[in-house]
Amino acid sequence: MSGNKEEVDPRINGIKTKIRVVPDFPKKGIMFQDITTVLLDPKAFKDTIDLFVERYRDKNISVVAGIEARGFLFGPPIALAIGAKFVPLRKPKKLPGETIFEEYELEYGNDRLEMHVGAVEAGDRALVVDDLIATGGTLCAAINLLERVGAEVVECACVIELPELKGRQKLKGKPLCMLVEYR
Repeated sequence: MSGNKEEVDPRINGIKTKIRVVPDFPKKGIMFQDITTVLLDPKAFKDTIDLFVERYRDKNISVVAGIEARGFLFGPPIALAIGAKFVPLRKPKKLPGETIFEEYELEYGNDRLEMHVGAVEAGDRALVVDDLIATGGTLCAAINLLERVGAEVVECACVIELPELKGRQKLKGKPLCMLVEYR
């Protein structure tokens, strides 16, 4: 996984072969990395979850925060396997009850992530999960949101990284674990 010079786990290549690249989606010039094809293959999906569980099992993670929407696909099974709670970080006006939010910039405007008040507490050790890191804005917003309530963000985990977009540099020095790198 990310940053290690050791031998690459053969499961990673199996996962990579299941990711579908869709040209010009959602707009011309974008090469969309589609993880729904990983979900269609039980072995690739299980391998994805297992690789993350193996990494985080003994790190005393108390909360897995999944970013809407594809972080919801990977976060819950990781949380269950490591004995942590799962907290959804959602787009505006999707959570009932009192929320706090963090705004962030996109290439084409602004957005925000919301979280229920009290879902994460000071001292929680958090893992942030999403399917992909591109420019890093969404992950950075998640980190800021969790740290504002006193959580320690241990690491961010993504299935895919697009390193040419330099998103890793926005993560406030937090480590990033990714399985597949696309250039």
